[in-house]
Amino acid sequence: MPLWQIYHPHGTFEDNASKQAFAADITKMYIELGLPAFYVVAQFHKMDNDDVFIGGKAKTATESPFVRVVINHVAIHVPDADTAYLRTTSRLDAVMKPHILDKGYDLEYHVDETERRLWKINGLIPPPFKSDEEQTWVRENRALPYKGAYPPNLDNVSL
Repeated sequence: MPLWQIYHPHGTFEDNASKQAFAADITKMYIELGLPAFYVVAQFHKMDNDDVFIGGKAKTATESPFVRVVINHVAIHVPDADTAYLRTTSRLDAVMKPHILDKGYDLEYHVDETERRLWKINGLIPPPFKSDEEQTWVRENRALPYKGAYPPNLDNVSL
C-alpha cells in the first residue's frame, strides 16, 4: 500500500475536485507500476498556520502555503540503488508538481518503506507483487482470499 498523508494549510485543496485530481494522479502512478488501485490511499489533513512551525517560527497567512507530504510504501520498495531512488523521486515530483509547485506552494516530502510482512488488508496477507493472485486483486480492485492469504496458527510460538 502506498499511503500519502498530505498536510496542507487552509486555502489549499479546499474543494473535492482539487483533492480528487491529486488523488487520481497519485493512484495512476502506482497503477502504472502494476499495483491494484485500492492499495493507494491519500489522506488530506488541513492544518492551521499557527500549528505549523518551520525553523521555530509559525507560518503566516501571507507566506507561500507550505505542504508537507509523508508517503509510506509497503507493497513495493525501491531497490537500493541511487538511480532507482532518483527515478522514484522524479516520478513523485512529476505527480506533485501540477498540484503543489505549479500553484506556488512550498513543498517538502519524504518516503518511508515499511516491512511488507507487517501489512495486512482485511485480515489477509497481500499476495506477492505481480503474482497471479495479485493480478486477480488488480482486476477485481479488492482484496480476495487466496491460498496463503491467512497466516498459519502461531499460538504456540513465543515472540
